[in-house]
Amino acid sequence: MSRVVVKIGSSSLTTPGGHIDPDRLESLVDAIAASRHRGDDVVLVSSGAIAAGLGPLGLPERPQDLATQQAAASVGQGALMAEYSSRFAVRGLTVGQVLLTVDDVTRRSHYRNAHQTFAKLLELGIVPVVNENDTVATSEIRFGDNDRLAALVAHLVHADLLVLLSDVDGLHTAHPSEPDSRLIPAVAGESDLAGVDIARVGSAVGTGGMVTKVEAARIATAAGIPVVLTRADRAREALEGVAVGTRFASTGKRRSSRLLWLAHASQTKGSVVLDAGAVRALTERGASLLAAGVTGVTGEFAAGDPVDLVDAGGTVVARGLVNFDSAELPSLLGRSTAELVADLGTDYDREVVHRDDLMILGPSR
Repeated sequence: MSRVVVKIGSSSLTTPGGHIDPDRLESLVDAIAASRHRGDDVVLVSSGAIAAGLGPLGLPERPQDLATQQAAASVGQGALMAEYSSRFAVRGLTVGQVLLTVDDVTRRSHYRNAHQTFAKLLELGIVPVVNENDTVATSEIRFGDNDRLAALVAHLVHADLLVLLSDVDGLHTAHPSEPDSRLIPAVAGESDLAGVDIARVGSAVGTGGMVTKVEAARIATAAGIPVVLTRADRAREALEGVAVGTRFASTGKRRSSRLLWLAHASQTKGSVVLDAGAVRALTERGASLLAAGVTGVTGEFAAGDPVDLVDAGGTVVARGLVNFDSAELPSLLGRSTAELVADLGTDYDREVVHRDDLMILGPSR
C-alpha cells in the first residue's frame, strides 16, 4: 500500500465558462476510486472552487480582486464538494473536506492539528479533498496556488508520491504549442531543467502554469517525495505506476513542513538584521538567533510570523519564525539573554528565532 497526493487544477475540472465539467470529474473520481480499492491512501488537492462559482454568479472569467474571488469560492466550494461526495459515494467511498490556510503549515499547533486530522481521515478510509480556504484567506497569507499547497500537503501526510494533473501531458523543452517542443520524460535534478522554457501563463480559470508546477516539484522532491506531472485524463495510468508525463526524482530527505514553507513558499513580514557573528553562528554552527546578534529590524510583524534574517549588506541568509513583535524587538538589540532575564524577567529567556524554526538559504544550507 502506498500514500499518494493527487492535485488537479481548475482548467482540468471546469468548462471555459466556469461550470464543472461532469465528464472530467467522473474520470478523476474513477481513477482515484480504483487506486483506493487497490489499497492505496489518496488525498485529493482540488482546485475549482472559484471556477465553479463563476457560472452561478454570472461572471465571464476569473475575477482579479480578492473579495470577488472569495465570493466565487464560497458559492463554488459547496457545489464542488457535493459533486465529489455523490460520485465517490457511488463507488462506496466517503469524502471529507479539508480547507487549509498558511497558518496550518507554519504555526506549530496548527500544523500538528492538520497532521492529526489527515491521519484520522485516512485511518477511517476517507478520501480527504483539500483546498485553500479562499473564503477567509487574505492576500498576505495565501499559498497563492494549489500546486505549492499540494507539495506541502504531500509532506504533511508523509506521501510516497505526488501526482500533478494538468491540461498538458508533462514538462516540455518549450511551450507545448511550439513545433520543436518535446516532452521531458524524467527530471533527476536541477541540471535537467537548464534551458527549459517554463514561462507560460495559466488558463483563464486557473492561477498557475508550468512555473508553479515545477516549483511544487522542487518542494516535494527536496523533501524526498517523487512527483509525476501529466494530463488529467491519464490520472488512472499515473496512479497505476505507468510511465506517463514527466517524473521528477526525489533529491532530498524529509524535513519539517514548516521549514519547507519557510524555504519555498512563505511571504515574510519583515527583516531582522544580523551581525557577522550571528550569521556565522546560524550558517556554520546551526545555532539559534539570540538578541545579542541582532543589529536592526525592518517591517511590521508579530510573534510567530515568518521573517527574513539578513546580513549587514541586506543579503537573506535564512528565514525563520520570530518569537518577538517588531515593536518590542528594537529594545532588545545587542543584549545577552542573561541581561534580558535580569532586567525584564524570565519571559525573555527565549531566542529571537529558535534553530528548529529557521531555514538556512543559499550555499550554506
